Amino acid sequence: MSRDDFNEYVLQLSRKLYGYAFRILLKQDEAEDAVQEIFIKLWNMREKLSEYNSIEALATTMTKNHCIDQLRKQKNMFHDQSSNQDYYNISSPSPHEQMELKESDDIVRKIIENLPDIYKVVITFHDIEGFSYEEIAEKTGQNINTLRVTLSRARALIRDEFKKYHKEIRLVDHKYRHDLK
Repeated sequence: MSRDDFNEYVLQLSRKLYGYAFRILLKQDEAEDAVQEIFIKLWNMREKLSEYNSIEALATTMTKNHCIDQLRKQKNMFHDQSSNQDYYNISSPSPHEQMELKESDDIVRKIIENLPDIYKVVITFHDIEGFSYEEIAEKTGQNINTLRVTLSRARALIRDEFKKYHKEIRLVDHKYRHDLK
């Protein structure tokens, strides 16, 4: 791939990749560094890029993986630093926060239980049990791209149902408070 082709097909993705990296890392400089790293990796493999169906999908996946690696490094660095501190200095969730987390977890599990089977299977395998797309494809006989779409749709359904639940709770709470007046 020539430099002009690289500029045309790869560098045009910079805004999209930056936005994606920023949503994961939540820091502008780290997101910029991540995109820079991905462009370097893509440039180094420019002769093989024509073998991929979608350079954009490849670049997005590489960005996601790089950002996750960065978060893991940060987590490990924090863990190493905090292991030298007393554990009582690290705040834990209050009982109220623990109750809310448990309640949210229960709600999400109920939503998952009521999903259509294909969504339930994919979300359970991937997000709960931690299987890779390859492992899920092997177990279900579906191709990986179909699994990604199915997982995305399942997550959207869960998110929408969870929002509906919270909206209903707020309405009931508002009505209850109004009735008390």
